[in-house]
Amino acid sequence: MKRTRPSPTVVQPDEPRAGLESVPSAEMTSPSTETFDLQREAAVSRLFDLHYTSMLRLAALLGADDPENIVAEAYYQLYRKWRKLRASDAAASYLRSVVCNLTRMRIRHLQVARRYLEPPPDNVASAESSALLHDDQQVMLVALRKLPPRQREALVLRHWLGLREKEIAEAMGISVGSVKTHTSRGIAALTQAMEERR
Repeated sequence: MKRTRPSPTVVQPDEPRAGLESVPSAEMTSPSTETFDLQREAAVSRLFDLHYTSMLRLAALLGADDPENIVAEAYYQLYRKWRKLRASDAAASYLRSVVCNLTRMRIRHLQVARRYLEPPPDNVASAESSALLHDDQQVMLVALRKLPPRQREALVLRHWLGLREKEIAEAMGISVGSVKTHTSRGIAALTQAMEERR
């Protein structure tokens, strides 16, 4: 007895729905992706309006020589990693953390570069960052810049931004105990430096 193979069933494609053109699926934009992109852009724009100036001041107080670029890079990283945020209310915390990390990396880079290059001329602050810092703060800033980076970060996050120790630990990527240590040592060193200038 000869077996015959069943012929393959041919499935006819559905008729195209009205108003949709025949476009290859690779070229189609998913509505959910498009909606997500619009929501992300709106959220990052709101965060920019709310926090740009404070992030710029944070970078300047931490010792960044180019706070505008640091903050721009921080917003770019926030935009890129928006999907990975635990919640949209964690964005400001993430932004602070990125500004701290980028400033720290920039300062380290400059320290290494200065070892191999001729000494650069005195840093000239941009007009924008200069306008943000009042004349009466200059003495404090000089003393603050002389502190070790971790102490400076802890003090700025605690006393300028008013963050709690847990938030500071998260922004700096260290334990709460280390935050307490850096803060107390920073205050002691800053107090001594300010008394010596009197």
